[in-house]
Amino acid sequence: MTSELVSRISKLNSISESPVFPVMEGKVTRIVGLTMEAVGCHVALGDRCSVYVKEGKWIESEVVGFTDNLTYLMPTETIDGISPGARVKPLTGDGMMPVGPELLGRVVNGLGKPLDGKGPIKTKDTIGLQGGLINPLKRQPITETLDVGIKAINSLLSVGKGQRLGLFAGSGVGKSILLGMMTRFTEADITIVGLIGERGREVKEFIEQILGTEGLERSVVVASPADDSALMRLRAATLTTRIAEYYRDQGKNVLLLMDSLTRYAQAQREIALSVGEPPATKGYPPSVFSKLPQLIERAGNGEQGGGSITAFYTVLTEGDDQQDPIADASRAILDGHIVLSRQLAEEGHYPAIDIEASISRVMPHIVSEAHLSGALRVKQLYSKYQQNQDLIAVGAYSKGTDSEIDQAMELMPEIKAFLQQSLQEKFTIEESLEALVKAMT
Repeated sequence: MTSELVSRISKLNSISESPVFPVMEGKVTRIVGLTMEAVGCHVALGDRCSVYVKEGKWIESEVVGFTDNLTYLMPTETIDGISPGARVKPLTGDGMMPVGPELLGRVVNGLGKPLDGKGPIKTKDTIGLQGGLINPLKRQPITETLDVGIKAINSLLSVGKGQRLGLFAGSGVGKSILLGMMTRFTEADITIVGLIGERGREVKEFIEQILGTEGLERSVVVASPADDSALMRLRAATLTTRIAEYYRDQGKNVLLLMDSLTRYAQAQREIALSVGEPPATKGYPPSVFSKLPQLIERAGNGEQGGGSITAFYTVLTEGDDQQDPIADASRAILDGHIVLSRQLAEEGHYPAIDIEASISRVMPHIVSEAHLSGALRVKQLYSKYQQNQDLIAVGAYSKGTDSEIDQAMELMPEIKAFLQQSLQEKFTIEESLEALVKAMT
């Protein structure tokens, strides 16, 4: 029988343009937590497989590890209905995703399938999840400022085209609202939004209330709520970045917003622990800290003459701890960080940007000397006031003791008013600088 099969394959290969290989199916032998163990599969790490559930239904899974003859699979959907010995069939092809102008205004999941009920997405182009790496020496430098419409950021934390920044905050401090404002106000050709691991209610609210109809028209939203599998959340983050890369390669200036990078890291933690990787820093396996730069480094400017991806990643700080391992690792990779303060949010100060703890690493290279010196002066006065706030509040400070503190006390009402902005207000860079000068005089 074996010799007959080999003969038939050889005959097919002789008349086919490409070699024909038999598809070796395997079977599920064990399910532990989120992970399926299978035998008999001739697959490699990262390959896609289809697992038979029941009544003709199959679910997609990915190879995430192996030991001897065992292959570890992680599903993209729930695994209810899988029985012992279920068939495992390797999938051919690279899992190409549809891309093109038809994607604008659409909401898709981590597999590129529509979630908005507007019908199938028919495009001419397709892309794989793995994009090509850019030689760091061929990337064009960050030389232009990007107008994000937020006066505190435009003036004190100026953003450059191709920069990658993090929004660091605990839950309920206004990250999503700030992202929505930047989505509507930023001067970018296309906006790509990745909602990774958020509550399902928040996904709809972000699209309908924060993003709005106008913002959605020039955006692509990739959503993978918290009840999705860990693999689906990883795929959604990767697809978000890959779509942004596609438009950047077409010469577009892309704004990439991902909420949140922490959920991406937590999804990788779930997968890594399920296949037996030992935990390291506060329960996070080492692979988590290698995945973060692989995702973030794909954003940024393209090669000379190409487009750019300016990226904002939200980072959840558990208990408002800025030394959280994911926050600490992200801060080291990103080109700057904007910290949102719970205390300011509780005082009704929005956006609740803590200008003392925030920094844009490329700002000194993209703004004028006068702009930079003005921004530093505001930070100095704000910091001086915060350091002596307790003394001032209880009346223990006497005017005339320190001229810096005196000036900070005099200008603080104007500075605080300058740092606040309503949801519907938009300030261009020029208007932001005018407001800055006004607050300092």
